[in-house]
Amino acid sequence: MVRDDEVRRISPRVVRTVAADPGLRGDAEDACQAAWLSFLTRPGAVRERDRLGSWLTTVARRHAIRAVGRRARAFRLAEPEAPVDSPETALLADERAAALWRAIAELPERHRRLLLLMAHHPQLRHHELAVELGISPKSVDTTRRRCLDALRRKLESQGFGYP
Repeated sequence: MVRDDEVRRISPRVVRTVAADPGLRGDAEDACQAAWLSFLTRPGAVRERDRLGSWLTTVARRHAIRAVGRRARAFRLAEPEAPVDSPETALLADERAAALWRAIAELPERHRRLLLLMAHHPQLRHHELAVELGISPKSVDTTRRRCLDALRRKLESQGFGYP
């Protein structure tokens, strides 16, 4: 069993040692009490009685670290939720997307292929786009500009504006 004088002698040292870490300072006393409780519920945990202070310090430090971690998880700022679109907004977005793909379907084959490559493989570089389209790498920019101009004109003719 633990003697009162032993608790009075060891506890302040455990608290001081744990509190020496600024991040654990506020939890040092509670951690010390939790360490004593751990010892009392498992008296066989310390084989050599002269190592009790070291054992309590280690256990108290671990309790304090866990307490800090729990608090950090509890107070972590929640990720801002993505705004939920209203049904009207979702419908309009779907209609714009459908109109876009209808307009793309009406473009010449080379323009359709370029837009599909750009939409589904944005990582492709100029020379890779050129190989896929069978054109010179120097003409990729010109072809893309013509393609996007034609697409914009087609969408504007259907009543869609450019922001």
